[in-house]
Amino acid sequence: MAATKVERIAVIGAGTMGNGIAQVSATSGFQTTLIDISADALERARENIRQSVEKLHSKGKLDDAARRNALEGMLSGTDLALAAEADLIIEAATENKPLKLKLFAQLDALAKPNALIASNTSSISITALAAATKRPSQVIGMHFMNPVPIMPLVELIRGLDTSTETVATALEVCRAMGKTVFEANDSPGFIANRILMPMINEAIFCLMEGVGTAEAIDGVMKLGMNHPMGPLALADFIGLDVCLAILEVLHSELGEDKYRPCPLLRKMVAAGHHGRKTGRGFYTYHTEGKG
Repeated sequence: MAATKVERIAVIGAGTMGNGIAQVSATSGFQTTLIDISADALERARENIRQSVEKLHSKGKLDDAARRNALEGMLSGTDLALAAEADLIIEAATENKPLKLKLFAQLDALAKPNALIASNTSSISITALAAATKRPSQVIGMHFMNPVPIMPLVELIRGLDTSTETVATALEVCRAMGKTVFEANDSPGFIANRILMPMINEAIFCLMEGVGTAEAIDGVMKLGMNHPMGPLALADFIGLDVCLAILEVLHSELGEDKYRPCPLLRKMVAAGHHGRKTGRGFYTYHTEGKG
């Protein structure tokens, strides 16, 4: 298969990760379309992008052209068919395997024959997602970090059948977005969450068992281990529901007790305390979605 030239990118999902990816795609000069089934989610995403772009522009981190690309050139809509002309489709939907499998089959049916389909999944098998399509060689994992406009890393995950040309194209796109890329094998959690989630989970066990307060646990990791953010504050930032979903994948796929989600995490998610986005997690936040 000849390498695909990427000019148009469609991003599926207007949540925190999706709108961040769409923003970086647009400011990097790609013709970008953001798609979500919810018109309200798209409206919130456009406002979040506007605020982020204006802030970066005011600090001199984005030039006038990049600002204009994001604020005036980006398209959005609720119809999945808007992705039909994209050269690269990046899925950033909820971390739910049956949902993603269904979505990949739909995207495969409507996408151009030479289009690449990527997933921003943080834990689900790229090989499994690729198997839901008739173009497994053109499927790849592109795991961006939150917040996407700020964090430089992208984990690139090659599925069993992902072609060398697809990897090369994805690498080129990431570099055009100003990202630093490291490749990971298609194993549950890849590199980032295979290491990060057990640490967060153990911090929650420490809190549940009374080993220390949330402030003490985070303080020890920040001042003792030089982490910029403590694990409990980081879990709130990621979303406790997202952390639980990733841990459940790790536990199910790898079958080891060290990945068993802490009961306190399950209880908090069941109560709707998902962290910053709901205003309450291990800490309380004054404004919903913001600390």
